[in-house]
Parts: sequence; C-alpha cells; structure tokens
Amino acid sequence: MPRIQLATDDHSRDSAGMRYVYPVISRRAGGVSVGINLNPNNACNWRCIYCQVPDLKRGGPPPIDLAVLELELNHFLREAVSGDFMVTRVPAGARQLVDVAFSGNGEPTSAAEFPAAVALVERMLAAHGLAGKLIIRVITNGSLLDRKAVQRGIAQIGRAGGEVWFKVDAGTAAGFARINGTRVRPDLVSRRLAVCAGLAPTWVQTCMFRRDGELPTEQELSAWLDLVAPLAPQLAGVHLYGLARPSMQVEAPRLARIEPAWMESFATRVRQSGLTVRVSP
Repeated sequence: MPRIQLATDDHSRDSAGMRYVYPVISRRAGGVSVGINLNPNNACNWRCIYCQVPDLKRGGPPPIDLAVLELELNHFLREAVSGDFMVTRVPAGARQLVDVAFSGNGEPTSAAEFPAAVALVERMLAAHGLAGKLIIRVITNGSLLDRKAVQRGIAQIGRAGGEVWFKVDAGTAAGFARINGTRVRPDLVSRRLAVCAGLAPTWVQTCMFRRDGELPTEQELSAWLDLVAPLAPQLAGVHLYGLARPSMQVEAPRLARIEPAWMESFATRVRQSGLTVRVSP
C-alpha cells in the first residue's frame, strides 16, 4: 500500500493503490472514511461544476468485480484495525475510522451491483468486528431513486443503521442545470428525496460557493428552502459545505469559497424550518 499521507484537502481515489477502496480524511464525517468507488472509469450521469474528479465524463460504471472489492476491503480493514496504517498514514488528530462511504468518481447507485456491494460491505464489517461501530453511507445525487434495485440497496443501508447524503444544490430547474449539468425538475428531486428518507436516515448535502464572485441569489435560496423545508420532519438534517478542494472542471477559475459568516447566516434560516444543520465552510 503506498505510503501517502492523508489530508482533508486531498481525496485521491488511488491513495491506497486499489481499484475500488480508497481511504480519505473526511472533515464532515470527522475521521478516516473508507471510500468505495464504484465508478473507477470517472463516469457520472451528472456533471457538477465543483466536482473534483479529473477527466470526468458522462456515463455509467463498468461491471464491478465484487471479488476484487471484497479482497481490497478485507485487506484495508485488516491494515486499519490491526496494522500500522492509522499511525503511519493518518495525522494524530484524525486516527479513527468513522464510516464506509459509497462515493467515488461518479454516481454510486448507477452500478448494477450497488445492492450486492452494500451487502458485501455489511458482511465485511461484521467479519472485522466493526458492525455497529462504522456507519455505512452512500453519497448520491438521488437521480436513480426510482429504480427498485437502488431502493433495495438504500433500504439495506437503513436496516444496517447507515445513512444517505443526498445532493440538493439548487431549488430551480435552471439552478440544477447550471450547477449539476442535469435537466431534473425540482418536483422530481422532492419526490425522490422523500422516497429516500423513507428507506434510510437521509441528510441533504448542499455545496455553496461564489460563482464569478457572486453569492447564490435570493431566488435560488428561497427555492431551495421551498424544496427542502416541507420534508423537514422526514429528514435527518442538512449539511451545508463549501469548497474544501479545487474543482477539476472547466468552471474552476470561476468558483470561490463563501465566507463562513455567510454560511452560518443561511444555516440560521434553514434551522428556522425545524432542520438540524451542520456547516463545513
């Protein structure tokens, strides 16, 4: 395993030299996150302008070799629990495993093997004595929640005590097109978000940034609130986060971080709708 020191500003998918498994330090999760990359071909059905994936292209993943995924995850968990990985590769303040997260270089639920991969992770955690200690997460744009197989995988995560981080970066069709490169309608996002929340504890995650020096417009902020707030009783909460790592998309020079005070001010508005809010500027 390569001896690359982990850091919050580098979520390189090849940090462990594996095809599917990559450890990162997650500032939002609060420690070492064991990433599962089901899109090793850098293909996604969305194209978010803040995405850190290099050479991102439209599409879905290749067939997932579950046997290789099992070997890699077994090896990594053994090194993390009984080996010297945490001491030699992780800064002192972050030396704790916190989750196994389906994230990676595209939309994880687009893999046909997603439900089987969830079952595999659950089995591996049990084998290493980590069931109930590490949470299983999936970070998703929610676009495939209408598929029964995706619902099965997410329901299994819910039964295992895991959770979903569901991307909602806008509140209007124009906003979704501009930020995420998708033609999705807000009513579809709302419906899929409600379905997801009924299957597993679900956090909305929203990336906030300046574009061409401008803050998000009041129209977009109000539309976002109109989409998310009615679902407050069903949601675990909201993650508002900023740009911790540079975008690898052509829009990168146009994007900049938003001041923490502004993020906290908007978080206050969101909390007034009854939602728990965590801010990572």
